[in-house]
Amino acid sequence: MLDLTWLHDQDSYKYSHPYQYPPNTTSMFSYVESRGGDYPSTVFFGLQYYLNRYLSHRITMKEVNEVDGFCKAHGVPFHREGYEYIVKSLGGALPVRIRAVPEGTVLPTSNVLISIESTDPKVFWAVSAIETLLLRVWYPITVATRSRHIKSIIYKYLQATSDDADAEISFKLHDFGSRGSSSQESAQIGGAAHLVNFLGSDTTPGIWAANHYYHSEMAGFSIPAMEHSSVTSWGRDHEVDAYRNMLTHFGKPNALIACVSDSYDIYNACSKIWGEQLKEEVIKSGATVIIRPDSGNPPEVVLNVTKLLDEKFGSTINSKGKKVLNHVRVIQGDGINEQSIGYILENLTDHGYSATNIAFGMGGQLLQGLNRDTLRFALKCSSIKQLGKNVDVSKDPITDPGKKSKAGRLDLIKWVNPTNQEVKFQTVRLRDEEIQNEFSYMRTVFENGNILVDEDMKTIRARAK
Repeated sequence: MLDLTWLHDQDSYKYSHPYQYPPNTTSMFSYVESRGGDYPSTVFFGLQYYLNRYLSHRITMKEVNEVDGFCKAHGVPFHREGYEYIVKSLGGALPVRIRAVPEGTVLPTSNVLISIESTDPKVFWAVSAIETLLLRVWYPITVATRSRHIKSIIYKYLQATSDDADAEISFKLHDFGSRGSSSQESAQIGGAAHLVNFLGSDTTPGIWAANHYYHSEMAGFSIPAMEHSSVTSWGRDHEVDAYRNMLTHFGKPNALIACVSDSYDIYNACSKIWGEQLKEEVIKSGATVIIRPDSGNPPEVVLNVTKLLDEKFGSTINSKGKKVLNHVRVIQGDGINEQSIGYILENLTDHGYSATNIAFGMGGQLLQGLNRDTLRFALKCSSIKQLGKNVDVSKDPITDPGKKSKAGRLDLIKWVNPTNQEVKFQTVRLRDEEIQNEFSYMRTVFENGNILVDEDMKTIRARAK
């Protein structure tokens, strides 16, 4: 496999940038922020992956020679002297200091999330060299943010219609997104980001990544589940045998098993097969069978399926006056997004059913249906040092005021409003030689190739919660 280092992984024009800065520049400071977008706040997550996987790498002369040759053939200049200096004088370590808010932090957009500052005046431009790679942190942040936003939607309905919202919420949104991801690495990073908020996932690369890079024994969980081929391979006349086989293998007391049931006629499967032919076997097994519709109009189909299962298996009225199905549940994985989840839950609630009855599987819209502009992410230089003096740097295009960037060396503080006790975050400017504000909420997580903060998923989940 082609394994590229931070030296290889730069936009082409980056290789010419060391020659472009003003004379006598000795330092550079840049920052990462979400400038707004689809959500009013972000869940900060994923930097630790990039630090471990890429930025802690020490480059070698072999790699310098490779990239030098590449740039010559590619048609762009290469600052060989600078990169040789990094290898020979700095041991190949990336000469920057990275400070960041703690992962799992939920904070309003338009605040500094990460700062990057050079630590060696001879190669100050290293800050810019890693922009391409480092800004990809937009992806896990955006996945974690969307996942948490959906969690708030589901939690609202659980609080209104279930007996114990806190006990149920962690498994209400299951990650079905692996096959729709653009690459295995996307599945790793995005899948791990979803697990900040939930415990259910079928995206095994994401679970592996969370286990490895965020020190979890097991970050995500799943259950035995059917796919269409394990139904249709039995033939239409033996649909009941496919389901019975599932019960035989996995139907044990307190077990959960998921059975896609729309290969032919979802309503017949619920009323006649599950509700009559297999009803006693389901009850005797002691398992909870989770019926999965996979086609049609989600709010309509989910309600119809829930009603049919209620007719056949009955339900119990909970403390909120809502019906909870006996022995069975429903999971909807087709057509799932933020809007459809709200419609489904509203429809069930209006007809007297608890959100306890339903879970959701989300694929493309969770891991793939987003981009850098979903939260308008940017990494911008905000200060350089010339002749020993810090100089503000910013952009302010007259054609788009929304792209105006911040100026100065920046930090983030967290404080409590004395009037209403509301927690507030504020981006502030550092004084000339300060590394951090005395009330800084950011931490130095990386310096000169060394990772200084390495947290586990349990700690990060607690912050996000």
